[in-house]
Amino acid sequence: MIETGRPIPEVAEEFGVHSGTLHSWVSRWWRNGSASSDQPAEPAPGGQLREPERAELERLRRDAADKNKRIREPEMERDVLKRCMVPWVK
Repeated sequence: MIETGRPIPEVAEEFGVHSGTLHSWVSRWWRNGSASSDQPAEPAPGGQLREPERAELERLRRDAADKNKRIREPEMERDVLKRCMVPWVK
């Protein structure tokens, strides 16, 4: 399957497990690096990020920057309006 390229149903029949179960294990392995755990795999040696993790981190940072920009503009407008109201309130 992963190394040999054999179809999941064929390997599942060979091992005597349901193909859906084997598919789940393979999916989990691709996602987490381990078929027996729902927890992500241990980080790469040296504390370096794997390529998918690095791409995800970059995407999240871009999203956070975009959200901060969208929030900052209305906050600045609100602050300007507050300053304009001060002379009338006093």
